[in-house]
Amino acid sequence: MIANRARFRHAKKIERLAGYRVPDLAFHPAMLETITARFNYDALDFAIRQQLLNFFNDFLRCSCKNSPLCGCPEKKFAKKVIELRENGLDHRQISAALSDEYGIEIFPADVLSFLEDSVHVLEAISDVSRLQGRQDLSEKTDEHIRLIER
Repeated sequence: MIANRARFRHAKKIERLAGYRVPDLAFHPAMLETITARFNYDALDFAIRQQLLNFFNDFLRCSCKNSPLCGCPEKKFAKKVIELRENGLDHRQISAALSDEYGIEIFPADVLSFLEDSVHVLEAISDVSRLQGRQDLSEKTDEHIRLIER
């Protein structure tokens, strides 16, 4: 999944502030627990603090019992990447947007690979939904495919 490739640009600063080693992967359980625990966001400079708060608000807010280790953050991140593509950004622009908004570094090639895999999954969903007589679902998936491939 695309979330396994996402890294925090300022992971070393987060690590220093937390006082213990954490991996730089943004969606690693140790990182998620670190930034959702009693973490002193005020000790970070404004830009990094804003990026972490954006990350927290957009990906970590859910009502699951096991939050943030419930899988919702990774799903929300994948959805965000697809939404950015459907809004017309290419894989390089998506990578830059994630870096600007959340401080997340991800290679454009990883974004492109994820988008290609997503199209294949959507094509399978479309085919199965046609076979099951679910024309509405088939049309929705075809529209998503069209938006991703343009």
